[in-house]
Amino acid sequence: MYYEESAVSRKAAKEEKLCNGFLIAAIVLIAFTCLYVFLLYPVLFEVWTKEGLTTFVRIFNTMTWASFPLLGIALSVFFLLFKRRYNVSFDYTFVEDELRISKVFNGKKRKYLRTVKADQILKIGSCDKDSFERTRAGIPKKQMLIMTPNSEPAEGKEFFYILSSTSMEKVLIIIEARREILEYLVRAAGRSKYEPN
Repeated sequence: MYYEESAVSRKAAKEEKLCNGFLIAAIVLIAFTCLYVFLLYPVLFEVWTKEGLTTFVRIFNTMTWASFPLLGIALSVFFLLFKRRYNVSFDYTFVEDELRISKVFNGKKRKYLRTVKADQILKIGSCDKDSFERTRAGIPKKQMLIMTPNSEPAEGKEFFYILSSTSMEKVLIIIEARREILEYLVRAAGRSKYEPN
């Protein structure tokens, strides 16, 4: 059995522009930082070699000079890290008897998150049903993993929950997919794990 699907952000086009904006801002900041260092390094060298200045003045001037490049680098890193919060999607791949979940950043970089094996599944169902509320009530918030970028499902898709347990942890996973993925999961885990109501 093989099935593959993605949960893409409903605002993907807008978020892609935002990611590109953060990337451009980071590149511009790095360029200005390099230019600043290149142009003002001789001035700093002159301050250190100038006679009659105290050590305190030299250190103060150096720290003042270095604060601008450090700020530029810090802001660039911030922009590059912050852009990873936007245009995120999730890939669900069902192979044999396991569901593999990955996070995709800006349609390019993929980060593997977890694998849910059929024998680890305790419950499967739709988030629209009462069984989801009953299941969620017994799970701490930190053990609830929302593996979708959307607050509402896209057209033709639903939110499904998978309660799985390993020797280490018990987690409630929320995914956004078409109904076909539910059929694959139920077939692999067993009909008794499916909660229709």
